[in-house]
Amino acid sequence: MTSAALRSRAWKLLELVTTPLLPSDYLDLVSPLRAGADLRGRIEAVHPETGDAATVVIRPGRGWRGHTPGQYVRIGVDVDGTRLWRSYSVTSPTNRRDGRITITVKALPDGKVSNHLVRRAVPGTLVHLDQPAGDFVLPPARPAKVLYLTAGSGITPVMGMLRDGVPGDVVLVHCAPRPQDALFRGELQDLAAGGGLHLVEVHTEADGRLDVARLGELVPDWAERETWACGPAGLLDAAEAHWKGHGVHERLHTERFRPSVAVVGDGGRVTFSTTGRTVDADGAASLLDVGEEAGVLMPSGCRMGICFGCVTPLRAGAVRDLRTGEITEAEPGVLIQTCVSAAAGPCDIER
Repeated sequence: MTSAALRSRAWKLLELVTTPLLPSDYLDLVSPLRAGADLRGRIEAVHPETGDAATVVIRPGRGWRGHTPGQYVRIGVDVDGTRLWRSYSVTSPTNRRDGRITITVKALPDGKVSNHLVRRAVPGTLVHLDQPAGDFVLPPARPAKVLYLTAGSGITPVMGMLRDGVPGDVVLVHCAPRPQDALFRGELQDLAAGGGLHLVEVHTEADGRLDVARLGELVPDWAERETWACGPAGLLDAAEAHWKGHGVHERLHTERFRPSVAVVGDGGRVTFSTTGRTVDADGAASLLDVGEEAGVLMPSGCRMGICFGCVTPLRAGAVRDLRTGEITEAEPGVLIQTCVSAAAGPCDIER
């Protein structure tokens, strides 16, 4: 008998012994970051940045593929018995020697995950990870002149870019209420002092909100620069209108964070945005069943959460995994399995 056949027989024997769990469930307890396991990370440190923000240092599992500066990672955190997922920009450089990654989180007033990570997370805590994603990145051929336009925590993806190297002629215009509220202020000032960056700070409590229409007073050659902007919706809306109005909209790249916190509950009104149908659903019915009963054409396969034939974009709101109770909230690019997901409040499904 070959060694492969022996391993297969031994594994089947282990499955019989460990039923109803699998051998991999026990391996997860011993070595949760091992190759082949679901991608996880271990929090190793939490460093305060400002009064309401902190940088979280994470050791990712061996399945981590690495990120491109500017990308974000979805992180699953268990808060009060419920797994919640959020996306945060990776703020560490790609060549960090110890292989760790960092995210920098600002605690929002009603943010369950952000407050947990900033104020309650401790070293040793395991979190779940997705592979990095997002196209808010510099092109392989770096532009000769770059402008970064950020406000608040919108600086986080840009900080990831800057820590990987300052390409050529770079200007950063960053807005924060007060100097002490500005993330990474000391590090940015050091970069500026070293001549690798021209830093323009706007403190909105004293200076007022940045008027994008008057950006030329701060950066006279703004229209000549390839620009990456990240921050509140109001800033990005104004920037898009300004760049479009001057005929240079192709030089503006924006990253929008999740605009609002989803209302999480048990069941809710489900909108199937492609067909325009809306129906009320309870918290026990799968979205696949709800859609079919409403006359929506829903793709499906095994109807058990195995084949992924029912995967559909979640455009807004939140859903609950009927198997685990895990809550998934809508963010750009988030897909759900409708056969094992139920409404957890109002939600919008792209069907």
